[in-house]
Amino acid sequence: MATVKMTFTLDEPTAVRLNEASALLSKPKSEVVREAIRDYAERMGRLSEAERIRMLGVFDDVVTAIPERPQAEVEEELAAVRVARREGSGRRP
Repeated sequence: MATVKMTFTLDEPTAVRLNEASALLSKPKSEVVREAIRDYAERMGRLSEAERIRMLGVFDDVVTAIPERPQAEVEEELAAVRVARREGSGRRP
């Protein structure tokens, strides 16, 4: 694999974390950065844990707000919708 030399500026806490990870894993810093970028790229477009929890909370709120109705009433409404769909928009050929 061809490599490209790049220069980045990191804040002090990030630089410390990179040094610690490199030492702990016994890997060069460039390899730690490559793996971190690979992991990050795989997660792009996915929800973060905080977003996932927030959306599950919204889902729970919405589901509990759904009114409970007798099954017969639901079936009656569905039958009416089916009839209305069969009849169309009122336009005739």
